[in-house]
Amino acid sequence: MNIQNIQTALEQLPIPQSMRTLGSEKAIDSVAERSDGLYIKLQFGFPVNHIRQALTEQIQTALNPLTNGAPLHIDIGLSVATHKVQPGVNTIKGVKNIIAIASGKGGVGKSTTTANLAVAMANMGARVGVLDADLYGPSQPTMLGVAQSKPEQQDKKLIPIIAEGGIQVMSIGFLVDTEQAVVWRGPMLSQALQQLLFQSQWDDVDYLFIDLPPGTGDIQLTLSQKVPVTGSVVVTTPQDIALIDARKAVDMFQKVNIPIFGVLENMSVHICSQCGHAEAIFGSDGGKNLAENLGVPLLGQLPLSLPVREAMDNGSAVQMQASQPAVAEIYTQAAWQIAQAIADKGKDFSSRFPKIVVE
Repeated sequence: MNIQNIQTALEQLPIPQSMRTLGSEKAIDSVAERSDGLYIKLQFGFPVNHIRQALTEQIQTALNPLTNGAPLHIDIGLSVATHKVQPGVNTIKGVKNIIAIASGKGGVGKSTTTANLAVAMANMGARVGVLDADLYGPSQPTMLGVAQSKPEQQDKKLIPIIAEGGIQVMSIGFLVDTEQAVVWRGPMLSQALQQLLFQSQWDDVDYLFIDLPPGTGDIQLTLSQKVPVTGSVVVTTPQDIALIDARKAVDMFQKVNIPIFGVLENMSVHICSQCGHAEAIFGSDGGKNLAENLGVPLLGQLPLSLPVREAMDNGSAVQMQASQPAVAEIYTQAAWQIAQAIADKGKDFSSRFPKIVVE
């Protein structure tokens, strides 16, 4: 068995559902022949649970002629790095990468998108968190099924609630009466966001999704100036009026040097639950055209779906994705594109630099 030939064959193997190879991603950690077969250890900088089976089968097919039928032992690991954020902002202990989910206006499904992207990323094998920054209308506790929970405190830090799928959740909805109006001005909102983020004891989160309120106001400004954001996703419907506001969100991120990973178009079509007829109630391809004009990916086009709406109201996003594979696949592919885009960014090494103290 020629290990060098095996290494070369592995490096040329394409990673399923991508334009990448094992060699281009430097994913081959080790290849070793032992008495009971060939041991291959792979290490990825993005989660790959959703393609694990396809990848394993590709490796077995490619190496079979080179191993004389020896058993293969394939270990696939994940090590997500902390990537660069906007200049002058320090990263947060316990959080590697932050993705801001934004829209220019309300009612386009931004919170639904945040919850389902988090579930999809967790299903792909990542450690995931959700910060509900929509302080006027916190909905993540309900959508992720933890509305009745209260975070504990430890060493003056809040311990995020663990939702199904291992998702760490923090929201103002845990701390205030959600039936009472939040009548806070901008500075109070900004302070609350920073406290929720910086005073929470995040536990080794690979990707933290921040569900932003609609618009481009104080919360968004605080996010761009104080919070280390790896990148953003803009959610819109195909409707012209939603696209006008979505462009404002895009413009805001561009002005504060936060990259946009893509546009996700929600409510693309309505599919009748009785007859299956599909109708573009809000117009066609608005999000797609916006993404093309911006030169960013269209992460997906999601239907207006009764099971999704029911799951968000019932706090059963995990079960919904398990029972609705077509919808789950759209969210998975969107999360997959986001994870790859993050992996392509430069790494952040600021935590390795010693702090200089002048006495």
